[in-house]
Amino acid sequence: MTAGGESDALARIAAALERLAPPPPPPTDWLAHPAYVWEGQRARAVPVLDALPLAALRGIDAQKVGLRNLCARLASGAAAHDVLLWGARGMGKSALVRACVADVQRDDPRALALVQLAPGSLPGFPALIDALAQQPRAFLLFIDDLGFGADGRAEMLALRSLLDGGVAPRPAHIRLAVTANRRAIVEREDTSGAIHERDERDDALALADRFGLTLGFHPADKETYLAIVAGYTAPLGLGFDPEEAMAFAIQRGNRSGRTALQFATELAGRAGKVL
Repeated sequence: MTAGGESDALARIAAALERLAPPPPPPTDWLAHPAYVWEGQRARAVPVLDALPLAALRGIDAQKVGLRNLCARLASGAAAHDVLLWGARGMGKSALVRACVADVQRDDPRALALVQLAPGSLPGFPALIDALAQQPRAFLLFIDDLGFGADGRAEMLALRSLLDGGVAPRPAHIRLAVTANRRAIVEREDTSGAIHERDERDDALALADRFGLTLGFHPADKETYLAIVAGYTAPLGLGFDPEEAMAFAIQRGNRSGRTALQFATELAGRAGKVL
């Protein structure tokens, strides 16, 4: 084969490989959508933020005020805290984060976006901060159901580093909202264990102390639970039997906002309505 023929063959092979290779993903437009999911190396846009109206969340009035005010401050460019939402499961921690962001977006859709961090994406924090640092928009980074297993100390330290700021401070228009079952992330157990176990507990406690705003969510009493049920059913014109609502909660082992929503969904389904 002549030199020219070899060159043509290589060119055809290169062209074929280019056609087989997937095109690089387009750069993320951080101004176009209400929410995103950060997957560690890239972001996936969420065109519609799944959020309940704030008025539909019952039994957490003080928490609504606290987080809604924080989101409004962040969107306006004012100083804002990182926030830890901790407490009973099913009482609306993650729902409140989405609802508050959506409520602020009704005033100005471009002022604030929610960026949820997918599991395992904490090591990609620096790349995410770099991507958001120059954007003319505020961002609330959302870590849902924070928990660190036996091998999670590296992620815990990565999150602490982000909260502390380090040598390169985190821009003021980027803040975190984290949900967890306990305020201290780990239980305050005895300190008689091995040194490395005590170090891990201390790391988790120190992490919790770095949030400027902490909002507690507690199990609903009977009256609060029934009020939450009513908040979902009344707009649909649906009545309900309080005893049946309580029996539904007993079957599931808790009275919570999530259980109330599930009961309301059952009633709406029976009536042929969409909740």
